[in-house]
Amino acid sequence: MSHGEKKETGEYIIGRNAVSEALKSGRVIETVFLQDTLHIGSIQVLMDKIRENGITFKKVKKAKLDMMSKNGNHQGVIALVGAKKSAAVEEILEIAKKRGEPPFVIVADEIEDPHNLGAIIRTAECVGAHGVIIPKRHSAGLTESVGKSAAGALEYLAVAKVPNIAQTLDKLKENGLWIYGADMKGQSWCETDFKGATALVIGSEGKGIGRLVREKCDFIVSLPMSGRINSLNASVAAGILMYEVRRQRG
Repeated sequence: MSHGEKKETGEYIIGRNAVSEALKSGRVIETVFLQDTLHIGSIQVLMDKIRENGITFKKVKKAKLDMMSKNGNHQGVIALVGAKKSAAVEEILEIAKKRGEPPFVIVADEIEDPHNLGAIIRTAECVGAHGVIIPKRHSAGLTESVGKSAAGALEYLAVAKVPNIAQTLDKLKENGLWIYGADMKGQSWCETDFKGATALVIGSEGKGIGRLVREKCDFIVSLPMSGRINSLNASVAAGILMYEVRRQRG
């Protein structure tokens, strides 16, 4: 950073698609940074939106964008926004009530890989889930990497950060939700009824669902394994199960 250059503070939304979705959702964007060698014609629709909303944009060197994105795949576009606040569990349940639907919540139990968490959030938004719950500790946070992997879904989906997942599952039960844990040695996923109020718990990449969390589950559901590897990537398993819930709900 050169002498006298102001350090940007706030949250970055990285990549063309993520920035585009932020604009569509009405998120307040302070500044958009564009790579100075970027051909504007390749992002004309995005530029039209930026100008239409009167958003300040700056052309900068690729090296600056690399630094801002920690050498991530920024595609020549990064937006600076105010930090996104996490939702409350009650807000997620209220979203379901307003839609007139039985609650469908994803609980990510200590998912530490930001790409996995981002992919889970992205799929949850696509299937119409009402929100995602993550722990405040021992989990990937709502970082730039998660936002990039979520491909804009963070702009539309409520995400709650809670101090204790097991206690939160008790709260969900009090509100009429059934708790389904995804783990080995459970009942078959395709023979499970997900039509009611559902909280789907996805365990961490290495350890799976924690012991206390597993004890809170009403059902354990499993995906069949026919190969030599006995586990799936957390976001892949979550995606399969989320779409089964979506299929059953029509």
